[in-house]
Amino acid sequence: MIVSINQPAYLPWLGYFHRIALSDLHVVLDHVQFEKNSFTNRNKVRTKEGWCWLTVPVKTKGRFGDLAIHKLECADSEDHWTRKHWDTLRFHYARVPYLAQHAAFFEGVYQKQWLRLNDLLREVTEYLLRAFETTCPLLYSSEMGVEGAKDELVLNICRAVGATVYLSGPVGRNYLHEDRFREAGIEVVYHDYAHPAYPQAHPGFEPFMSAVDLLFNCGPESRRIMMNDQEALKR
Repeated sequence: MIVSINQPAYLPWLGYFHRIALSDLHVVLDHVQFEKNSFTNRNKVRTKEGWCWLTVPVKTKGRFGDLAIHKLECADSEDHWTRKHWDTLRFHYARVPYLAQHAAFFEGVYQKQWLRLNDLLREVTEYLLRAFETTCPLLYSSEMGVEGAKDELVLNICRAVGATVYLSGPVGRNYLHEDRFREAGIEVVYHDYAHPAYPQAHPGFEPFMSAVDLLFNCGPESRRIMMNDQEALKR
């Protein structure tokens, strides 16, 4: 069984969904500490000028060191971040072919008042998985009771779910002790995603945008473009 593990992200990029699409099971690593300036609460969308950040403000004052992602609270609605995010999406993608197919969902998301960041991330990510025709089941580490740090935590999760292959992001090369995984009967494979090019709303292709950029521009062709002839795992 191929298992991937990744921290949750806000409006994740294509490589995030591609790795899940190659997996038999994906574990959302949501009980670890929140890292400032990570993709957990922000991502990039395309604009006429190139790109801009969409950032969900979160409550961190006096709480660093005690900020597990699944407990992280969004800033108060008075910050109007939800309105700003929806206005940014509908303005910059107003003329692309497939925004209208997804507008009702995203408008609904941004009309809600979100208490916990994790609830927002879960709702948006699971919608995007369906939009990319990805049926891989998800588990959330905050509901699993698995302990450990760094590669020990990854290995313990893999053991807990019966993984035979761990599909790691490329950064795993810097910290995974592959011999420990081999001893546990788990093969480590690294996911090196070759980002595809596709039509965007403005001239000049910008890679590494949120996956909504592909979805709004290419609609039903999005999964084929995302997979980009990379269906097979390279060992």
